[in-house]
Amino acid sequence: MLAISFLQLIPQSIHISSPALSCVGIVVGALFMFGLDKFVPHTDPAGLDGEWGRPMRKTAIYLLVGIALHHFPEGMAIALGTVAGFKMSVSIAVAIAIHDIPEGICTSAPYYYVTGKRLKTFLISSSTAVPTIVGYIIAHLLYQNIPIKLVALIIAATAGLMIYISADELIPTSCRKDASLANHSSIFFLIGGILSVVLLLAISK
Repeated sequence: MLAISFLQLIPQSIHISSPALSCVGIVVGALFMFGLDKFVPHTDPAGLDGEWGRPMRKTAIYLLVGIALHHFPEGMAIALGTVAGFKMSVSIAVAIAIHDIPEGICTSAPYYYVTGKRLKTFLISSSTAVPTIVGYIIAHLLYQNIPIKLVALIIAATAGLMIYISADELIPTSCRKDASLANHSSIFFLIGGILSVVLLLAISK
């Protein structure tokens, strides 16, 4: 997510608008995710341990609703391919899909613990992806009929959104373990992820 934001989204936003507008977009995207976390909070993998003290049914519903709503802007981010190209859309989709794997586990676990029903848990957890599809469709239709500067602002805001997710959820979660080896392995995996995006960009040119 960080590599895509800094190597693709932000440069493209600057290219079709200006550094100032791109900065505004980054701040808007980050504040948007911050607002979602505050007003529609969800429990990310790093904070799941603290939830088990609550009534489990309430926690399960809380997770389902919160994560579902957080998927809406992710769908809008994937739809950037409408104006920024198919390759970028695929890159963003893959990055978001990887991020959603631990979220899906954390959504399913409490509900299964409460109900003991695997199929029902799977179907309800899968339903949290519906807002991603809705966000994609709305943004896909929207991006075709808006001024180029607004497109640049949205591209930069997507970068801000992805940077926020990386800094707020992914990196802290990967560094949770106390073992020094685990912390160092997280750093090397981060570098490896960035290098993989750089290589993909080089190959695609």
